[in-house]
Parts: sequence; structure tokens; C-alpha cells
Amino acid sequence: MRIVCIGGGPAGLYFGLLMKKLHPTHDVTVVERNRPYDTFGWGVVFSDATMASMRHWDPESAAEIEDAFNHWDDIEVLFKGTRQRTTGHGFVGIGRKKLLNILQARCEALGVVLKFETDVDSDLDFPDADLVIASDGLNSTIRNKYAEIFEPDLVVRPNRYIWLGTNKLFDAFTFDFRKTDHGWFQAHIYKFDETTSTFIIETTEEAYQAHGLGEMDQQGSIDFCQELFSEVLEGAPLMTNARHLRGSAWLNFSRLICGKWSHFNGQSHVVLMGDAAHTAHFAIGSGTKLAIDDAIELANQFNKAGHGKESIPAVLQTYEDIRRVDVARIQNAARNAMEWFEVVGRRYADTLEPEQFMYSMLTRSQRISHENLRLRDKAWLEGYERWFARRQGLNVPDDERCLPPMFTPFSVRGVTLANRVVVSPMAMYSAKDGLIDDFHMVHLGSRAMGGAGLVFAEMTCVSPDARITPGCLGLWNDAQMEGWKRLAAFVHGNTRAKLAVQLGHAGRKGATKLAWEGIDQPLETGSWRLISASALPYLKNSQVPKAMDRADMDRVTADFVAAARRAAEAGVDWLELHCAHGYLLSAFLSPLTNRREDAYGGSHENRARFPLEVFHAIRAVWPEDRPISVRLSCHDWTEGGNTPEDTAIFAGMFKEAGADLIDCSSGQVWKEEKPVYGRLFQTPFSDKIRNEIEIPTIAVGAISEADHANSIIAAGRADLCAVARPHLADPAWALHEAAKIGVTTVPWPKQYYSAKGQYETNLARAAAPAK
Repeated sequence: MRIVCIGGGPAGLYFGLLMKKLHPTHDVTVVERNRPYDTFGWGVVFSDATMASMRHWDPESAAEIEDAFNHWDDIEVLFKGTRQRTTGHGFVGIGRKKLLNILQARCEALGVVLKFETDVDSDLDFPDADLVIASDGLNSTIRNKYAEIFEPDLVVRPNRYIWLGTNKLFDAFTFDFRKTDHGWFQAHIYKFDETTSTFIIETTEEAYQAHGLGEMDQQGSIDFCQELFSEVLEGAPLMTNARHLRGSAWLNFSRLICGKWSHFNGQSHVVLMGDAAHTAHFAIGSGTKLAIDDAIELANQFNKAGHGKESIPAVLQTYEDIRRVDVARIQNAARNAMEWFEVVGRRYADTLEPEQFMYSMLTRSQRISHENLRLRDKAWLEGYERWFARRQGLNVPDDERCLPPMFTPFSVRGVTLANRVVVSPMAMYSAKDGLIDDFHMVHLGSRAMGGAGLVFAEMTCVSPDARITPGCLGLWNDAQMEGWKRLAAFVHGNTRAKLAVQLGHAGRKGATKLAWEGIDQPLETGSWRLISASALPYLKNSQVPKAMDRADMDRVTADFVAAARRAAEAGVDWLELHCAHGYLLSAFLSPLTNRREDAYGGSHENRARFPLEVFHAIRAVWPEDRPISVRLSCHDWTEGGNTPEDTAIFAGMFKEAGADLIDCSSGQVWKEEKPVYGRLFQTPFSDKIRNEIEIPTIAVGAISEADHANSIIAAGRADLCAVARPHLADPAWALHEAAKIGVTTVPWPKQYYSAKGQYETNLARAAAPAK
């Protein structure tokens, strides 16, 4: 084949040398706009997995690259006058110029033609090429030419950064956080050769503008940064090798995703590679890794399918299918890390103590979890666990392993939970006339005995017409209250758990069939009239609700108050007001479902007016020493709906009204929603509200193991973790998860103690290496 790589970065060079090595009869040319053996930027970071692949595919260049590597295991964080260090993280760095020089020399040795100082305006400049690799970077001329085909989605991120270097050598990957009168700046620092370290400085747009950095030339910016980070620099100067950039040389990172990666232009197949196809933020150092991995996978597919031009279409499709998965995974982690640094000032640096700040930073991408930190640096993690436990009032000797964060107590008002595990409110649709029966006693009682700190019953309706289905629990009469008394007496008499009620009103989502008979489908017989913020049905075939008037609001408020009184009299420990998932109070909060033009529609204040009226009314009758949480849909996942920014405003309002926690869920407001699922996918909402609004939170959503819960709570992303489906599958989820991570001090019900030792022993046997 005749192959042309447009762009002489890592992707183009490495693909060129691999194809020439694998099939020497290929005619391979790499075209680069810069001069020979010249490049810009400082050091780049590699992963061990990418390096292993390079050793397999081209041992010669890999050996030379590894000889030039600088390896370090430690991460050091300078923050609020403290210096903290942890080990076991295993990074390798190399100068970008050195890396490209090695790849350039290897290309020349293999017979790849390198053309420098050559600008390319079009892929059509190479009419005899069978394959054109568009590896021409973020601002790819080729990709932009075929934008309608490649469908680039380019988002410019808000933070500013400047990429500098210094001759001071650092023996750890160092992060230095400095607060100024106008905000926080952070430096990402790592050594990459015998004389130089990369020194990337990042800040918010607000701080950048307030300090006048946009009006400075490069030297002015360097002088500013040198003074700000003088303590860590210890007299060493900062340097730039980007004098070609105009102005101050501060940049914005651009996140790129493409809908398609290849195209036939009528004479050649064109495929995107490296930054032309995708970008990943430097916060996890993966741009070069992705470029190299692209090159390896495309070469690998040609090796499998054959090196003839007839293989090109199938190879390009397979390449894209495979690489999309890994790129998405890396981009997700990079997005998490990037967003952490974008909000680090107001969300973390201003609120967290140094110890928790360090933990939050280490786990920012969600790729490193609690137990992964234990593998990397057991001494550091167990020291942090002791610090966390002592903050909760536990007496922990220095030489003992203590309870991990999820099993530490949590106190709010007069209620102390034995641990941070919450059994989520999960609709069972199994009540008759709203009454708790034997099913609910067994269902909820077994989960209370299973070790959770707080057990919620399903959403409990405040009136017959507040039900979702005929099978929903209720608290609108005294007979129902007696069932709650019985349940509370069992939970308090036999377990360490506390009991919670979630009061709600279905609104426009009411009068539907039991879930297993047709979820959200309207009842055919036995229905009741619905009310909501506006006269909008949930489904096209749903009943159209009445838009509530003042009399309706007064009646519903009185129903909530009566139910709250009954819950208190029954001995329930905790009350939650359900303002999520498109039910009645949620329908007032969302602009999708609230189209009112009176004092209850329009602005945030107006949309929250009725939910806050209900909250104030129940807070007035709920015992002062018992907490009230509020469940919110933190994202409507629909254009025009509430976003996390809107929800933070509502959370602040409920906090001011006296709410003790915000239970952070999302969605189910608008049927056409398009949620983005994934592990811990709703935890960022909890993180935002907890640390920006400064109110405790409950995290929910795809939390399925102790490692998840410990990571969330230890990082300060939530105070409690609500676990739903895993608790349906395993009533003793909390006890079993404790055993799985080697925590044997969590008590089991005395009736089950004979099983505890055997369960722990069986886990130990299963984990032991085979002999």
C-alpha cells in the first residue's frame, strides 16, 4: 500500500514505523509541518500497559524509549501549608521532543520517508495514496474539511493552563495548590529527563482574568507563576519553549469526540488518529497513550486481515469499533479528573481538610478506588482511615486497623446511625389499602438485620389519590400508622438500624398498574383523578392531571402534615420528603412539567414555592431531634429540564428551610429523557451539592460494593450511600461486604453469629492461592 501520515506526532510516526516493519514493501511517508527533530511541549506520561504493547510491537524503539524514561512511584501534594506523600503509583515520563526524536530515527532506519517543513492543505494532495492517516492534531485540517462526515464534537473547557518547564528536578509527581486573592492556582509537576521537569499551571477563567494574565505577554505570565510557586521552585526559574504562541500562552483545553473516524474521499481511504480523533485531559496524562494505542490497533488489524488495499474498509471499521470502547473509558476518567480540577477551589480546596483533600485528589478520576489505594500504599490508606474514624469520634489506636469509612457512625440532630449504609426506598407495590403487612415486615425487617445503618420503606403516600399504584404504602389513616408502629418496634428491638419513611405524592404519575402488569401504564379500572403542577400527562395515553389550585395545595399540605405526625407517633427515626422523579413536588420544580404563569411557576424561587411550603409544614410538626432529608432529581437528562446547577439552587433553598440532608437522585421526570448511565453515575450530583452548598448528602445510583461506598464517603463526595438492587438480591449486603474486605468487627445479629465465622473463613479459603 501507499500510506501517507499527515502529522508527525506520536500517532503518525508510530503507525508509520509499525506498518513499514510489518510489511516492508509498503510505501510509507510521514509529512510534518515543523523542522526535523524539532517539537514543542515538555514531558509526556505513559502507562505501563502502553509500554508493554510497545515492547511487543517494536522492541527496538521501546528499549530506547525506556532508557530515556524517568520513573517515579510517589505523589506529593502541597496544600494549605501541608506536604503529604503517598507511594505505589508507578508513573513513567519522557520528554516529548526526545520521544519524537526516537520515533523519527526509527522511521528513518526502517525506510519510512519523513518530509518536514511541509504544510498539507488537503488529503487530495496525495492522489496515489491508498491510505491517508489524519494524525494532524486537535486542529486537524483534514477532519475539519470533512466535518459533516466525521461529526466532531468539540467542547472548549473553562479552565486556563500554561505548559512550562523548570530545571528543578522533582522526585515525585507533585501537585501544588496556591490560593490568591482571586482564586486557586494549581501546578502539575513531574520530572521527565536528567535536567528538566514539566510544570503545568492551571486556574479558572475568573482568576485568570482577575489577575490580568490575559493582558500580559509570555514573560509576564512566567514571572507571575514563578512568584506564586516560589516555595516549591526554591529559586529555580520557569521556562517556555512556546515562544511561537502569541500573547500570554495560556490555553483552554478542548475535549474532542468524533462521530465517525474514517472516510473514502474518492481516491483514498482517510482515517483519523490521535488528537485528530479524540482528546483526553492532561489531568490523567493520556493523550500520548491514546495516540500510540491507536497506531498499534490499526497496525494490528492490518496484520490480522492482510496488508492489501482490499482489506482497508473492513480494517478501518474494526479499528474504530475496538478503539471507541477504550477511548470512551479513558475519556470518562479524564473528564472526571478534568472536572475535579475545574472546580477544585470552590468545591474542595475551600471546604476540605488537607487529609480528605488529598484522598479526593487521588481518587478524582474514579479509576483509583479505596481498595486500590490499599494495594498501592497500605500504610498511607490505613493512616487515612484512622484519621477519618477519629473525626467521627471513634477511639482508634495507632497500631490497629480501624473501621473503613462506610462503617463509621454518622450523626444528625439526635439520631446516630451505626454506619453509612442506607437501604434505598424501593417500590414493592405489595400493599393492600396502603397497609404494612407480613411481606413488608419480612422484607424491611430482614434488611434491617442485614447490617444497614438506615432502612427506608418505599415511597409512602399521604392520601389515597397520592398513590402511584393500588399497591403503594400509605400513612393517611391510623390503621396504617399501627403497621408502622409494629415495624419500628421490630427494627428497634432486634437490630442496630434506624427506620426511615419517605413521604410522597405521585401527582401526574399516579393511578397506574402494578409494575409487573405494565409499568407507568394507566389503570383501566379503579382509577382516581390526578393533580399536578400543570395539566401535562406523563405518557401520551396517561390521564391528564388537573393543574392544582390553592385549595388543592392546602389539602395536599395538610395530608403531608398528617402523615408526618403519624410517622412521628409510630416511632420512625427519619423522614424524607420526596421531591424527585417527576412525582407531585418534583413536577413543580422542573420547567419541563411546570408551565404555570402564577407565583408557582417560572423562576427557581417560584417553582420551589409549593415544595418549600410543604417542607416548612412538616418540619413544624416533625420532632426537632429527628432529621428530614429531601430527595431531588439532580438532572432531568432532557434539554430544557433541570441541570445539576439548577438543583444546587434548590438544595440551597431546602438547606435554608431546615433540611438536614439532600438525597441526590436523577431522572424519571420526562419520559423522553436520555440519561448517561455508568458506575456511580449519580455520585457527581451528590459531590457538587455536598461541597458547594455545604449540606450533607446521600449518594445513590449503581453503588454495588463496599469499595464504591468507601471511596465515595472517604473522598467527601457524600455522607451516606443508598444501595437499592444489591439489597434486593442480598438482604445482608452490608454484613457480607464487610466480610469481603476483611472487616470482622461489624456485629451480626446474635441469632446468626454461628454463621459469621464460617462465612469469613470460607471467603478466606476462596481467596487463598491454590497449592
